[in-house]
Amino acid sequence: MNYNFKNIIFDFGGVIIRIDYNRIPKAFREFGLADFESIYSKFHQSPLFDEFEKGIISVRQFRERIREVAGVPLTDNQIDHAWNAILIDIPKKNLEVLMRLKKNYRTFLLSNTNELHEKGFMEIIKRDYGKNILDEAFEKVYLSHRIQMRKPDVEIFEKVLRENNLVAGETLFVDDSIQHIEGARKAGLQTLFVEKGKMVADYFKEGD
Repeated sequence: MNYNFKNIIFDFGGVIIRIDYNRIPKAFREFGLADFESIYSKFHQSPLFDEFEKGIISVRQFRERIREVAGVPLTDNQIDHAWNAILIDIPKKNLEVLMRLKKNYRTFLLSNTNELHEKGFMEIIKRDYGKNILDEAFEKVYLSHRIQMRKPDVEIFEKVLRENNLVAGETLFVDDSIQHIEGARKAGLQTLFVEKGKMVADYFKEGD
C-alpha cells in the first residue's frame, strides 16, 4: 500500500462488519410490509435517517415514523428485528488485521450509525466474541448518534482530529462510501476507498 500515515480512522459497516441492505426489505416483507422499497425511498426524501443517525430523534420516534408511513401495525420488536437484519457479523480476519495494525498505528472507529444498530451489532459482538472487541481494537470509537454529527460533514472529521491531536495529512481514512471519502478529503485526510465486495482484510496485508 503506497501511503505514508501514522493514524487510521476506519468506517464500520461494509468495511469491518459485514452488512446486506437487501435483508431489511426481506425482513419487513415477512411482517406484512410488501413494498418496503418504495417506503424506504420516501424516507430518503425526508430527514428521518439523518436525524436518527445524529441522535436527534429517539428510537420511539423512529418506530412511530416507520409505522406511520408503512400503514402496518408493526410491533417494536418487529421493527427492531427488520431494521437490524442488515447486520451480519465481523469476520475474524478483519479483527485480526485491526489488532495487528493497532500495534503500529493509532486507530479509530468513525461510524454513521443509530441507537438500534448499535444495540444490534453489540449483540453480535457479544455472541461471537464474548467481549467488547471494539474497545480492544481501537483507541477511541465515534458513533454518529452519540456525538450528533455524521459523515460526510467535515466537522465530524475535524472533531476526531482535534480531540486526539491528529495531523490530517498523517491520517488515513478508510470507508466504502465515496461521499464520505470526499468529506474526509475536504478535511485534509488521506483516503482509502473500499470497493464493493471487499473489506479491510483485503487491503492491509502483513507488513503494512
